[in-house]
Amino acid sequence: MSLSAAAEEDSAQEMHLPADIDWQMLDKSKFFFLGAALFSGVSATLYPVVVLKTRQQIAQTQVSCIKTAFSILNCEGFRGLYRGFGTSLMGTIPARALYMTALEVTKSNIGTATVRLGVPEPTAATIANAAAGLSAAMAAQLVWTPVDVVSQRLMVQGNAGSGSGSSSIACKYQGGFDAFRKILSSDGLRGLYRGFGISILTYAPSNAMWWASYSVTQRVVWGAVGCYISKRDEGNQSCGIFRPDSKTVVAVQGLSAAMAGGVSAIITMPLDTIKTRLQVLDGEENGKRPPTIGKTIKNLVREGGWTACYRGLGPRWASMSMSATTMITTYEFLKRLSAKNQESLA
Repeated sequence: MSLSAAAEEDSAQEMHLPADIDWQMLDKSKFFFLGAALFSGVSATLYPVVVLKTRQQIAQTQVSCIKTAFSILNCEGFRGLYRGFGTSLMGTIPARALYMTALEVTKSNIGTATVRLGVPEPTAATIANAAAGLSAAMAAQLVWTPVDVVSQRLMVQGNAGSGSGSSSIACKYQGGFDAFRKILSSDGLRGLYRGFGISILTYAPSNAMWWASYSVTQRVVWGAVGCYISKRDEGNQSCGIFRPDSKTVVAVQGLSAAMAGGVSAIITMPLDTIKTRLQVLDGEENGKRPPTIGKTIKNLVREGGWTACYRGLGPRWASMSMSATTMITTYEFLKRLSAKNQESLA
């Protein structure tokens, strides 16, 4: 579904935007192969921010992001910022494949169905994006939850002497496969899917909100661009069709994604903190049962009040905004590279 109509409604200047690419227009083999390469690069770039967020979330006292970063670098070196990255990367590829498939199939089908029911195109696009984000998050969590459990335990182990106020996690895993084997042996399959329910509660609404917000903010930003161009060319009688260049398109997509990502980060932060605590802090070490959601919330409130649920907000807000910006620009670029008919995209 195109944004051109919405852009034209918001400005007197007619705006010709690049055509949208739906699931049927994609070369699937190229889409998945290039997607694996591109998103692996994005994950590598943003991974240190995820490590900082995770360390802050399990800390028993409030510690600044900068102090946590220097503490990791001083005690563990640069490698400390990439603990568990290999495991995370191995899981990211199949999880991203599931995510992108569910996203595009749902968006295409729901979008077509809502338009046929007579729903206005801008509203149909928002509904389709929200439904696509919801289904994509739920599908991807089947892979991402066990990957999160393993990679997060690797992120935080051995940081007792870091001086960052973090909980003491012993170095009991030699790597991703060793952690996977030990968690499966001690806790069974449930251990690998610890926090699965709250992960769905965190990421499914967050994704639905993000994709819906992205659809709305993109139309708002394009409307603002159209208004600016109309005012700039107000005295010009030869106002033709405005065709934004690729830099303008990328800038609008990136800005819209960052705005949507920031809103989602703030709203879902408490759920993400609880999820991380459940997946990382292992009560079995002290002969106790694994922590429940209620116990985790009580511990957080006791440690620092309700604001403790927002520990790591800075890195998470930055991570989600940067991730959203790089993800959406990479994703749109990937779709254009993978389109079957390149000439029809002009």
